[in-house]
Amino acid sequence: MGSVPKTTMKAQQYDARDNKLHLNEVPIPEPQEHEVLVKVACASLCHSDVMLFEPNDQGLILGKNPVTIGHEATGTVVKTGSGPIASKFKEGDDVGFLCAVECCFDCYSCKNVHNAWCETGKTKMQGFTLDGYFQEYVCVDARATMVLPEGIDVKTAAPLFCAGVTAYHGVEDCQLKPGQWMAIVGCGGLGHLGVQYAKAMGFKVIGLDIADQALEEAKNCGADHVFNSMTDKDWKSKVVEITGGGVDAAVNFTASKKSYDDCPAIIKPGSGLLMVVGIPRQPLELNALDIALGRYKVKGSNNGTCYNMRPAIEFSAKHNIKPHLTTYELEELPKMIEIMNSHKAQGRMGVVFN
Repeated sequence: MGSVPKTTMKAQQYDARDNKLHLNEVPIPEPQEHEVLVKVACASLCHSDVMLFEPNDQGLILGKNPVTIGHEATGTVVKTGSGPIASKFKEGDDVGFLCAVECCFDCYSCKNVHNAWCETGKTKMQGFTLDGYFQEYVCVDARATMVLPEGIDVKTAAPLFCAGVTAYHGVEDCQLKPGQWMAIVGCGGLGHLGVQYAKAMGFKVIGLDIADQALEEAKNCGADHVFNSMTDKDWKSKVVEITGGGVDAAVNFTASKKSYDDCPAIIKPGSGLLMVVGIPRQPLELNALDIALGRYKVKGSNNGTCYNMRPAIEFSAKHNIKPHLTTYELEELPKMIEIMNSHKAQGRMGVVFN
């Protein structure tokens, strides 16, 4: 089913030999029986993509080299594999998808934890161990793909299929009640969506960041208070005062170890939660006595499987939650990475394909 009018495409590929991006011409892949071939409409940049260029000890593994980067995108089906799940999609369907492939999708870990821990041990991640989405066409696993609901625009919705699912579950998994206080730590690409989800769930929100433009975005998304934790020396005491003793949950979307070190001071003692979402280069350091004596709890969020993708996307459609997306050409991806590294990005940055 379906046809593609050419045999090669442009792809932004990371090459570990020189630690740089290269705009290459590569073959357009053919879908296997369990896959659909998608013409990418929008691919957006996530901080995890940038970690390819950095030394890290958090388990980020490069597979093929060079590899097309990018792991959040939306697009339109142009061809399907012959399998029963793939054949449920049809040419012209606007879809979103997640990046885990070659896992079973059926074991306990795939269904309840994360595809990364699939019992087969064969999981690969598109954008890292296999080609990702900063290219014109991509084959994705039909089991991790969904047709976009009404109200979700294929040209702008790419960030929902990593940042959105991650932010939604990072907020929801705190299990707060309406009216309780939540700190969104890091109000950029993930956090500006986290603020929207938190407000839609009825929480009172404090936005924290070191970039004023990110804090401005947080206010635009509905944050009740915002603080620059770099320029306001009294931000911790102000948060504790506003919240009457500390936030009920602090959801950390940043890759800053210092931001994690700062979180316990603003969490309500005895009942508060630190939700770990962002991944710093260095391992986190937690005070064992704090945890043992119940000063606060620590939790992670299952932030992206085919089983929890749909609730996040449907909630986004129902509550009109949209990413702030600044668009660029594929050739400008190095510029996007430079902007992200300089902390000058507001919302999410993405490539929109013609």
